[in-house]
Amino acid sequence: MRTAEVKRRFLAHFEKNGHTVVPSAPLPAIEDPNLLFINAGMVQFVPYFLGQSTPPWKRATSVQKCIRTPDIDEVGKTSRHGTFFQMNGNFSFGDYFKEEAIRLAWELATGKVEDGGFGLDGDRIWATVYHDDDEAQDIWHRVIGMPVERIVRRGNADNFWSMGIPGPAGPCSELYYDRGPSYGPSGGPEVDEDRYLEFWNNVFMQYELSAFRTKDDFDISGELPAKNIDTGMGLERMASILQNVDNLYEIDEVKPILDKAVELTGVRYGVSTSQVASESHPNDVRLRVIADHVRTGLMLIGDGVTPSNEGRGYVLRRILRRAVRSIRLLGFEEPAFPHLFPIARDCMSPSYPELEADFERISQYAYGEEEAFLSTIKTGTSILDLAVKETKDEGGSVLPGKRAFELHDTYGFPIDLTLEMAAEQGLAVDEPGFRALMAEQRARAKADAAARKTAHADLTVYRTLLDGNGPTDWVAYETLDAEATVIGILSGGARVTSAAEGEIVELFLDRTPFYAESGGQHADAGTITGPNAAIEVIDVQRPVKKLIAHKVRVTSGEIAVGQKVHAAVDPEWRVGARQAHSGTHVLHAALREVLGPSALQSGSFNRPGYLRLDFSWRKGLTGQTRADVEQAANTAIRRDFPVAVRYMPLAEAREFGALALFGETYDETVRVVEIGGEWSRELCGGTHVAHAAQIGSLAVTAESSVGSGQRRIEAVTGIEAFQYLARERDLVTRLSEELGAPRGELADRVGALVRRLKDAERVNAQLSEKLMGAEAAELVASAADLAGVGYVSLLDPEQDPRKLAISIRDRFGARPGVVAVAATKGGKASLVVAVNDAARAKGVTAKDLVKFAFGGRGGGGDDVAQGGGVPAAEAKNLLGAVGEETGRVATGG
Repeated sequence: MRTAEVKRRFLAHFEKNGHTVVPSAPLPAIEDPNLLFINAGMVQFVPYFLGQSTPPWKRATSVQKCIRTPDIDEVGKTSRHGTFFQMNGNFSFGDYFKEEAIRLAWELATGKVEDGGFGLDGDRIWATVYHDDDEAQDIWHRVIGMPVERIVRRGNADNFWSMGIPGPAGPCSELYYDRGPSYGPSGGPEVDEDRYLEFWNNVFMQYELSAFRTKDDFDISGELPAKNIDTGMGLERMASILQNVDNLYEIDEVKPILDKAVELTGVRYGVSTSQVASESHPNDVRLRVIADHVRTGLMLIGDGVTPSNEGRGYVLRRILRRAVRSIRLLGFEEPAFPHLFPIARDCMSPSYPELEADFERISQYAYGEEEAFLSTIKTGTSILDLAVKETKDEGGSVLPGKRAFELHDTYGFPIDLTLEMAAEQGLAVDEPGFRALMAEQRARAKADAAARKTAHADLTVYRTLLDGNGPTDWVAYETLDAEATVIGILSGGARVTSAAEGEIVELFLDRTPFYAESGGQHADAGTITGPNAAIEVIDVQRPVKKLIAHKVRVTSGEIAVGQKVHAAVDPEWRVGARQAHSGTHVLHAALREVLGPSALQSGSFNRPGYLRLDFSWRKGLTGQTRADVEQAANTAIRRDFPVAVRYMPLAEAREFGALALFGETYDETVRVVEIGGEWSRELCGGTHVAHAAQIGSLAVTAESSVGSGQRRIEAVTGIEAFQYLARERDLVTRLSEELGAPRGELADRVGALVRRLKDAERVNAQLSEKLMGAEAAELVASAADLAGVGYVSLLDPEQDPRKLAISIRDRFGARPGVVAVAATKGGKASLVVAVNDAARAKGVTAKDLVKFAFGGRGGGGDDVAQGGGVPAAEAKNLLGAVGEETGRVATGG
């Protein structure tokens, strides 16, 4: 049974039993600050479990895309660890509880295939229950008929579920399938969890945690408002059972990727004779890592994540690079993603057809990241070669752990490659030292994450306001001012009845014309006027759906709950905001017109007169391309394209060709904004002009990189665009007058000046070299003699200290010579020492002289070395120390 069919049967079973099918949320956990990615099927339902929001249904079912990375190093080693997985879930919000949840799971798992079930043998299924949950055990035995000997009681670590942070939790009952004696010993899941594979978890969500320390150590603050059901059936695990394969890497959605990696590398899969993944050959593990990580990368990019050096983007980058590293360790050194990602697309598109439509964008990011990493490997190889040479020059046979860590942390060079390439050159690597530094880094990261991790945001006070007063009558699209009543005031998160002059509070009205920040558009500015108060609006947000919160400063008087007020948006602000937001859509369409459909927006921000737009593109735009994009945008403005707004179901909007911002969540009914019909058609909740000409004009001001395969373009609109162009005109006028050149000849005249300046700089450099040479000859002639070694010392020269030291040293010829140059800058002293061959033959080395001067610190080679970081007042002492040590070594002391 194919994985897509397992998914279909699961949803059909629960829909038949009164559950509403809810689409998967995008992988980025945008609405939960504690999570980078959705890591469980119930995450999007947390507000319903906590009673912070009223669920629109009593029963729901979903197949949620999930990512878990804490066990990333275990991927491929066991059959239980995968980075990307799909969690089939059924949920009850205060409706049914234990007995029906268990019955529904059992009916689907053991139901006949021809009747829509999975057809599992009930005699091979084991159940676990929480250690004191007599009720669950009784249901399994009395209602389902499972023998008591196949019902196992387990403790907190196994059978009490939470999100790992304060929030909803509860005991659970898990289902395990006995795969047979070839997978391990008998005795149930407590004996062996490879033979007995967990495939379903019924969580009886009834408690709220106030503190979470470990899986065995947490505090329960009390009961949830209602008893709920949260179940999870691992789609990949069920597929592996039904397809009779050893592990999740061999199901139909993963194995073809693995097979392609086998074809590319020529490495045989299934080297181990054991059916237990944890005992597999290293090559098998690497092949599984490739298959898992390529599929994960496909799904993450598909949901709008792009490679970067922080947050979600860093996780994606690490996953993609682990795949590249793994296939390289199997001997394939060419770009592999163009071979592997199309296979992953074909595997996953039966369940997620949008991957097929969006593959050009997805592949662009993936292939670009692989190319960048292969370049990193080249750079890292050069640095590693230098580190190996230095280690050998010093007589060492072990590359220091610090150097291996630097390669990994600074250059992204994997430790596996360091070990492999160091061994090829006859060196071992200080792995314990490397692991210790990695552990320190992880500890710091873990402490930082723990410091940021808090309970699920408490929105109770907002929910109370919403439930007590109903949704805010939001009229931002229709008007710029409205009469309203104050329905609530929050100060420091607590409800108050009034606010006086000087206070900054959150103000809630029954009706508002203010636009709340969303979709990249900045919130409106304006005023609220009461009977005895003047109020400035600082910010506008939606803390929960359908409730508008105004962050305000009371500039005079006092405002109180129940008072009538007049809310007025600054009209000039709104005009500028409309121009900028419509300008964003026009610029996006212009980019796609000039660059092609793969230049898709990945993020944006706009405020009155200014906009920035991030888009997928792998190289910087030329000056001509920027001009073409700007021309296309202003042509649309000049043609005065009409701007139209339509409301339609989300599925219909996608068929209509409306573009959506990746990673955003949308309601079932969406707002589509068109500019020029199909020329620009996007899902958007922002404010817009009525006709394109009202944008005024658009001027591109900057274009830059914001990450691998991602560019950012910035522009100004309306009066700000006019002012920007006026400043540019004034600058051109001033340059034209200053150079005495017509505007049309200005570029050539400036180019000629730049060339002349570079020529002059080159001549000056040559003269400086000659002067330095003459000065060096004089200094060598007057050098101090230290037991047959000439010594020159200089303090704070005008020339570059290193370059000067080498130039003087080379003037000594066959005569032994040492040069020390000290410089002071920013309150610190630095030192460069250069030693020629003749002096080194007498035992004098630059690195030893520097280490002597700095008390053991400093670095470099025998010929040139340097150090620094001491107070500037020590500069003369450094020069004296070098001279003293030179004399001592030269005399054999």
